[in-house]
Amino acid sequence: MQKILAALIATTAAASAFAGPSCNVPQEKWMKEADFKAKIEGRGYNIKTFKVSKGQCYEIYGTDKGGKKVEIYFNPETAAVLESK
Repeated sequence: MQKILAALIATTAAASAFAGPSCNVPQEKWMKEADFKAKIEGRGYNIKTFKVSKGQCYEIYGTDKGGKKVEIYFNPETAAVLESK
């Protein structure tokens, strides 16, 4: 039983290590998707994929000004960077 519990705890910890941030912003305050994309592209990012993360943040996959691949989570209200991988 202890081995099962230890495995479950390890699995849960590993899964949470890959989870992105959580955004607690009411959806009516979110920046419109088109406005957000324009703002981010204005910062030099090329957006390949845009989505809303499980934590209710804006998330992009793409490249930065230098062509380096990025995965970035943003506050959907302010477009502030919350986490970058």
